[in-house]
Amino acid sequence: MSGNYRPRRRNGRPAAAGGTGAKADEASAGTRGTGTRGTGRRARSPRPADPRRTAYDVLAAVRDRAAYANLLLPKLLAERQLTGRDAALATELAYGTLRGQGTYDAILTACSDRPLDKLDPPVLDVLRLGAHQLLNTRIGAHAAVATSVDLAKSVVGPRVSGYVNAVLRRVATRDLDAWLDIVAPSQMTDQDGYLATRYSHPRWIVGAYRAALGDAADDPAQAAAAAGAPADPRANGEVAVTELEAALAAGNARPRVTMAAFPAGPGRDEIMPAGAEPGRWSPYAFTLQSGDPAPLVESGVAAVQDEGSQLAAIAVTRAPVAPLAAKGDGEAERWLDLCAGPGGKSRLLYGLAAASGATLVAAELHPHRAALVAKALARASRADLPRHEVIVADGTKPPWSDGAFDRVLVDAPCSGLGALRRRPEARWRKSEDDLKELTALQRDLLRSALKSVRPGGVVAYVTCSPVPAETSDVVADVVASTPGVDILDTAALLSGVPGTRSADPRHAQLWPHRHGTDAIFIAILRRGES
Repeated sequence: MSGNYRPRRRNGRPAAAGGTGAKADEASAGTRGTGTRGTGRRARSPRPADPRRTAYDVLAAVRDRAAYANLLLPKLLAERQLTGRDAALATELAYGTLRGQGTYDAILTACSDRPLDKLDPPVLDVLRLGAHQLLNTRIGAHAAVATSVDLAKSVVGPRVSGYVNAVLRRVATRDLDAWLDIVAPSQMTDQDGYLATRYSHPRWIVGAYRAALGDAADDPAQAAAAAGAPADPRANGEVAVTELEAALAAGNARPRVTMAAFPAGPGRDEIMPAGAEPGRWSPYAFTLQSGDPAPLVESGVAAVQDEGSQLAAIAVTRAPVAPLAAKGDGEAERWLDLCAGPGGKSRLLYGLAAASGATLVAAELHPHRAALVAKALARASRADLPRHEVIVADGTKPPWSDGAFDRVLVDAPCSGLGALRRRPEARWRKSEDDLKELTALQRDLLRSALKSVRPGGVVAYVTCSPVPAETSDVVADVVASTPGVDILDTAALLSGVPGTRSADPRHAQLWPHRHGTDAIFIAILRRGES
């Protein structure tokens, strides 16, 4: 819930907003089933390029048609020609409100005389936007309330203005910490409930993160400093005390844009623009302080890719494969990206394959995503590089023969709970029940990958999730039911990246609070030679 706009406090609480009355009648509450548009004079709509209306439109699209905020918002900013401070405000309000939704709902519940689930969704979206402005930005309380009331009039109608004004005036009487002291469960009796409210994550995700961190979950966060991470991970201005708190807090931080140079192209230092910084772990990574990455992407010299994702591709190329007697000396290896869309890892693998003379096959189930893979590889391809092939194929029912590849990367479809920094709405879309279907597919894909690799070859199983049900549980189940599969020491393959060992020390688990990457899980398996 952090961003460029920091909490504004005066003697422990924000400045109070104007207006009268702390309670609204039912007609003003915009409850479901009651007409909310009114018959009075219609308020003037905010101008089309209004940052708050743009942020609201993102929230509405996320709610109504399951839009992805990180894809929709840039499009709206361009269409509405929002730049500079206006673009920054729209971005902060949209992402910050989505990240903080759980915390804000707890506070709004305490300030509303109507249950939140009885409100019209547009009214609740406006209240959440107002709460974010009041509790987590430098926007003045009066302006936050007044603009929220105007927005409510525009998107719902004038009859809800009194209710919105009254609720947000109540929110404005305390700062975020004071409200958390009131609405969060006791840390002594319900620690995970407290963390869920304070860091705005569903309780089940808090429990899943705790399981992923294992015995380290309640260790002091400063232990991460030994792994090269900052000593004081922060979100919303507070120091995260434990590893678990640090991990949750990192999910509310705004990440920088991370790029990957092409391994078979110009070096990273040659292409980094002014102000960019080299990555900490991948030799191809750099982050942009500002500016548009599109020119670098279009030229083919770099692509947007999280540094953890880069490490996953690097790890599978470092794993030793057993020599195969049937292969002639100098015969090129064959590599497979089993779930290739949208192409980030395929592009990096292609560059790494070119350096060793290997060939790459990138397989993707969905034709439109396969087209994205082909486009990504075409941008980087040159006539002097080894060939590559992009095919549309179901990874669970592949068209190639068993043992056709030396190395296979299976970046399995997953919950995406390791990328909450980039996909702020994901935490509210997923439930524990959703994992059952995903984990069945993940098992099928890993089994298929192990059949696709030749004896002595290696498979990298990768997810953008730290949840054990999607990571170590999948690996353990598949290995137990597949004779002759060895689990390699993945953390040792990434020896330059400290602090990666997961609850099962043979696997690598990256974390935003430790490594500044998405929470990428990597397990390297070798198929037996017999």
